[in-house]
Amino acid sequence: MVDRAGSIAVVTLNRPDKLNALAIGMTDLILQALNDVGADDAIGAVVLTGAGTSFCTGMDLNGGFQRDIPDPVTAYHRRLRTGVSIILQLRSMPQPVIAAVRGHAVGAGFAIAAACDVRFAAPDARFNAVFTSIGMSAGDLGLSWTLPRLIGPSAAAEVLLGAGVVTADQAAEWRLVSRVTDDPLAAAVELAHRIAAQPPFGVRMSKELLSASLGAGGFREHLEMEWRSQVLCGLTDGHAEAKKAFAERRLVR
Repeated sequence: MVDRAGSIAVVTLNRPDKLNALAIGMTDLILQALNDVGADDAIGAVVLTGAGTSFCTGMDLNGGFQRDIPDPVTAYHRRLRTGVSIILQLRSMPQPVIAAVRGHAVGAGFAIAAACDVRFAAPDARFNAVFTSIGMSAGDLGLSWTLPRLIGPSAAAEVLLGAGVVTADQAAEWRLVSRVTDDPLAAAVELAHRIAAQPPFGVRMSKELLSASLGAGGFREHLEMEWRSQVLCGLTDGHAEAKKAFAERRLVR
């Protein structure tokens, strides 16, 4: 869902009844929205948020990798590729993107938030790197690239290898988020309007410089390594058991 307000756009992940878990087809809609906004020269800044009580709880495990369809690897590969395209668009679109995070940002939701240029969080925000707990490799959609650059390699390893949860206060201490505020959407919209009021060319060049300062030259290659790792992990018995445990609301055996 995209709402335009003057020279800013608010893109909302809109599946609140499922905490904005990314169902099949939803990633295509998100990518299309970001592509449309990115191509709109009238838009100077973008806010990305989630409807309801959470930002995004990642890929929908009840509608993700399915081993019983004729070509599961190709299907899962396509879904991850679309997710990778979302991350690349967030990093390459000319407008700065500000994430307003409330509640859960889990897995791919964590990665999407981390790929934005600025993050504001509500006090109840929780960033959850769930990957190793469900038999997947530690990082998805660029998170194993972005997180060490945002919070440092040791803290990132603690979170990613231990399937850790980062609270809002810890996120602020680690500078994962710019600010913890009761209304992250209002804070994000206020900053977006302030950015959009600046001459656009200088803002766009500044975003490029900030990306380059993170060593973004190898980012695309790193994403390629990540999604191949995830496809292989998705074929394992460990991941199948983790999905079954999730559906049955029990611990992994």
